[in-house]
Amino acid sequence: MNILFFIIFSFFLIIVQTVILPSFPWFVQCFDLLIIDILFLSLISSHHSVVFAIIVIGCIMDSISGVPFSYYIFSYLWIYIIVHIVKQLLFQRSIVFILIMSVVSVFIQHGLLLFSVFVHQGDNTIWEFDFGLFIRQAFWGFIFIPPGIWLVNIFWQNWIYVIKFLRNRLLKHTEDRIDRIW
Repeated sequence: MNILFFIIFSFFLIIVQTVILPSFPWFVQCFDLLIIDILFLSLISSHHSVVFAIIVIGCIMDSISGVPFSYYIFSYLWIYIIVHIVKQLLFQRSIVFILIMSVVSVFIQHGLLLFSVFVHQGDNTIWEFDFGLFIRQAFWGFIFIPPGIWLVNIFWQNWIYVIKFLRNRLLKHTEDRIDRIW
């Protein structure tokens, strides 16, 4: 059931990022909202199946974006790897840790984009790279990613509570029916 939550949440973020936010002038060049999803998955799980989920999310974003294919896959995997390594060294529920990982995640995505521009077009185009956009996205990521992770945690905990409630209720009704039959 947790998988269903993350599928719904990922599609919600994809729709918000690709359809809703571009219609507002302040959010036309917003940071990648799926960083919130990737960071949350990286923080709550250390199971290797999360890597598969991250690759699927990256494939979806690669297919609907205009960047070179596997840009999102590699950036999401690097975010996961760095968070996974660093969370073993530091306390993962620390707000400082989440703030730093928020900015580092935006840096990773822009670093990979800058690297792909450098590889394809040469070193002269690096100076034409929009570093202002990079700074704005890092700032907004610093501001919005930690509350986003906090909200996802609240929604996820509520999801778990509702699923347990429904499961117990269904199980109780099933036991009542079995008792009536006997």
